[in-house]
Amino acid sequence: MKVLAFGATNSANSINKQLAQYAASLVAGAQIEVLDLNDFEMPIYSPEREEQLGQPEQAQRFFKAIGEADAIVISFAEHNGSYTAAYKNLFDWTSRIDMKVFQNKPMLLLSTSPGPGGAGSVLASAVNSAPFFAADVKGSLSIPSFYDNFDVENQRLKNDELKQALSDIAGKLTA
Repeated sequence: MKVLAFGATNSANSINKQLAQYAASLVAGAQIEVLDLNDFEMPIYSPEREEQLGQPEQAQRFFKAIGEADAIVISFAEHNGSYTAAYKNLFDWTSRIDMKVFQNKPMLLLSTSPGPGGAGSVLASAVNSAPFFAADVKGSLSIPSFYDNFDVENQRLKNDELKQALSDIAGKLTA
């Protein structure tokens, strides 16, 4: 099983990318591909740019990576209660290729932040909108206070309750 994982941010030191990669590692026997959104940077979407540029190669590569995966793990960073500009722009361009961006793939949607909110606002938005873009959301989880609950050195959750909850929903990707 090939699991595509990424943090929905262009932060070079993304805690969400760390969480997505860890969650993907919980899928038994999975081959994991971790994307960096910095590899998909494009001009800000507008209808005029689409008319001028067509479908940028970066959006096409992103859509293809989703299509080649058996399952997807995304962890959302939250900027002012919503998606990061980097993710939203990539998503907007990709949705112009096909509104079924997620291609009916089983997905695990996560979020985390350094604070107690765990980026819950953006996660709720993602969970609610995902089915409109052909996502088969198998589970979602917000991890609050990332640095209190995640062992950065060993790249794993140290909170046993959150670790069990994440393990449980990660197992649904193969069900």
